[in-house]
Amino acid sequence: MQMTPLIAIHMSAALAATATGAIALLARRRAAVHPRLHRAAGYAFVTLMVCAAVSACFIRDYRLPNWAGYTPVHLLVPLTFAGLGRSFWHLYHGNIAGHRKIMRSVYIGACIVAGLFTLLPGRYLGDLLWQQLGLA
Repeated sequence: MQMTPLIAIHMSAALAATATGAIALLARRRAAVHPRLHRAAGYAFVTLMVCAAVSACFIRDYRLPNWAGYTPVHLLVPLTFAGLGRSFWHLYHGNIAGHRKIMRSVYIGACIVAGLFTLLPGRYLGDLLWQQLGLA
């Protein structure tokens, strides 16, 4: 596998979502409540997550255990869409606690956990990282 425009788009969206998601989460902490920053970063986070999830559907890896080119990490795509949808449903119905819980879960699952899976040896970006560090 090589760096294609699709992988570059996916990687850029995922990295930007990780950064903006952190900003959105931190902007609503009790010590520093910044509703405009939270809303702007939140919309950016959702947009970037949709971009990352859609682009992930077109990235396939036939070297790892897979089903039609889809590896187990691809299971996070429908979970991401479901989480974002449920989060906005809670927000629409005024359930801020539900919105907060789901968005934290989406951030941790789709950004942190998926990012760690991406860096495993045998994955494209993981192999690039470990080679650059001289550990592979």
